[in-house]
Amino acid sequence: MQWLGPVITCFEPRGKELWLTIDDGPTDDTLDVLAALDVPATFFVKGSLARAHPERIRAMLERGHTIANHSDTHPSATFWCLPPGRLARQIDGGPPSRWFRAPVGMKNPFVHPALRRRGVRLIGWSVRGFDTLGDDIDRVVARIVPRVFPGAIVVLHQGRAISTRCIARVVGELRARGYEFVIPDDARLKTKR
Repeated sequence: MQWLGPVITCFEPRGKELWLTIDDGPTDDTLDVLAALDVPATFFVKGSLARAHPERIRAMLERGHTIANHSDTHPSATFWCLPPGRLARQIDGGPPSRWFRAPVGMKNPFVHPALRRRGVRLIGWSVRGFDTLGDDIDRVVARIVPRVFPGAIVVLHQGRAISTRCIARVVGELRARGYEFVIPDDARLKTKR
């Protein structure tokens, strides 16, 4: 993940801390679950959806979550090959943030210079459950739980039939192992474990 430039893949923990990040919103299906679990998260949202649903962004912020940029329209099939101008429009069309996550984690040689000019850091992840590739929550949990470590960035998604149940299950399993969830400040972010 680091070969074209720095990607944040973990953070300096203070104990058994994890950073829960949720991609592909804003949707209205996760806030109540996170409130019931008392878990803060960073939502990497699409600019086009954020503009269409500003009330969802307000609700996320009011509940103590952070918002980050996940591009304007999430062109997952083509982001890796976008020319500089189109790539810049995707970045600029996302919500203003100091953090950016590329669609499906793809990048190309133009991403880092564009982000550097904007003072934005590229955020990846430490572990993911591939929760967009099916509806088997047990498989998602089995992919995430054994691979976490203090300071890991966990990525899940919202807006799918299993999203809320999946988030609740993953959080419950990790809490049972003594982890707590935080949103780390920039000084704690790292490019490798």
